[in-house]
Amino acid sequence: MSAKSDNTGSQPVDAQEQMVAGSAWMTAGSIFSRILGAVYIIPWSIWFGSFFLQGNALYGKGYNIYSFFLIAAIAGVPSAIAKQVAHYNALNEYGVSVRLYKRGLVIAIATGVIIAALMYFGANLFTGGDRNLVPVLHSLAWAILIIPTMSLTRGYFQGFQQMAPSAISQFVEQLARVAYMLLTAFVIMRVMKGNWVTAVAQSTLAAAVGALCGLLILGVYYWRRRGYFRSLVRDSNNELVVPANQLYREIVQQAVPFIVLGAGITIFQLIDQYTFAPIMHAAGNYSDAYLNDLFALFGVNANKIIMITISLASALAITVVPLLSEAYTRGNKREISGQLTNAFLMFEFIMIPSALGMSAVARPLNIVFYGHAQEALGASILEFSSYLSIILGLYTVVAALMQGISQNKRAVKYFLVGTVVKFVVQWPLVYVFGAFGPLIATGAGLSVTCFLIIHSLNTQFGIYYVTIAKRTNGILMASLVTFAIAWVVVRLGTSLLGTGRFTSFVITAIAAVLGGGFYVYTMLHSRLADEVMGPRMAGLRRRLHIR
Repeated sequence: MSAKSDNTGSQPVDAQEQMVAGSAWMTAGSIFSRILGAVYIIPWSIWFGSFFLQGNALYGKGYNIYSFFLIAAIAGVPSAIAKQVAHYNALNEYGVSVRLYKRGLVIAIATGVIIAALMYFGANLFTGGDRNLVPVLHSLAWAILIIPTMSLTRGYFQGFQQMAPSAISQFVEQLARVAYMLLTAFVIMRVMKGNWVTAVAQSTLAAAVGALCGLLILGVYYWRRRGYFRSLVRDSNNELVVPANQLYREIVQQAVPFIVLGAGITIFQLIDQYTFAPIMHAAGNYSDAYLNDLFALFGVNANKIIMITISLASALAITVVPLLSEAYTRGNKREISGQLTNAFLMFEFIMIPSALGMSAVARPLNIVFYGHAQEALGASILEFSSYLSIILGLYTVVAALMQGISQNKRAVKYFLVGTVVKFVVQWPLVYVFGAFGPLIATGAGLSVTCFLIIHSLNTQFGIYYVTIAKRTNGILMASLVTFAIAWVVVRLGTSLLGTGRFTSFVITAIAAVLGGGFYVYTMLHSRLADEVMGPRMAGLRRRLHIR
């Protein structure tokens, strides 16, 4: 592989700042949404009581199937729209972008209706023998009617580099969803003393409630900015005439690879969902209830928490796609190289300390969210999953990078190679390592995919490995010290305060503040934050009085 020299000056400053600004909005929206999506589990688990692990396993199984159907319903159209809108905007053909959005709406509504109907009326086909999944899938089908249109509109805004509407609507969507979940769970389980399956079904129906609220927010933003969009169309070149059939064809051609790549993590989770119990039954005489509890621990509980950090990488990935598309349209290979390098550095800057820090506080963090049910095993799985989140986040980023430079088919091929690896190692790893087996198999499969994609990117465009290596050393050293600080705080705090739910929260908070504070101070003081995130960090350093 050809490593380039330490030179990121090929990327315009405004492009880097645009990436940082866009990432900031998407990261904020994604992080707040993920935090809400994880914090709700604390009262939810209390109200479900002894039915919590069974209820959470049912919830997770339903959501895995729903996520796959949702990706099929969305069909990758939002990301494809963002990419194509950015492409036409770079050509000053805003009128084509507007027509592209309208054509995309037709596709989104049609696929939403078809996929929702398939999921609702064909629910019995996807339960894997668990009859309790039927009402859950019926509830989730309603969300698929709304989300494609909402996601498409987010993609349209992102194509114009307007990340705030997407981020705010994402937060409002999650807020409404969590509010409905908690209200119905409390009423059914505590007030009415009802059935836990009914409570789970209502918790999943909350996805439709949240989606409706998120769509309304986007509608308000679009209405307020309609004059701006019209002015762009009026002042554009208006020289490019693209027939409607070609617009549909472009959307589909760009969208289909997004289905496979966007569903990558979900596909791996579905492999776990449908293979874990059969393999474990072959390995020993385990009850279905026990295996459901194990699935809840590795497939739902830990996954829900690590997705908070993975969402950082996801936010970055969404931002990079339209920016890379613009550079690719201009044919600026040097700019593409700089953007690829910055994308990897920004990923490392955020993901490595987050993952290591979460692993250090895994035990008290697991108690805060899930109490003392399977405490030791749950904490160990969360710690391992924290390390695995680096690979999951990296996959999210590199897949988006390949899409941004129109290497969709190649990215799909590399993902399929990783999926084959996952299938090959799944049985022996689950048989030997139990609940850790699926996680190890996922790490192996996605590592292969990431390696192939990064190798391809470097071969085609070149990645500034010297720059990455220099800055990675600083990031890694600071992250390891952050881990050490958090680990010491957890050990001392646990020995002094015990392992109650509230004391575990206090210990986690202190560890996060001290460890995270050290990392932030080190990055700002060493000016490494400026090199990775851009000159805006100087203002933050002044406000924090760091020299």
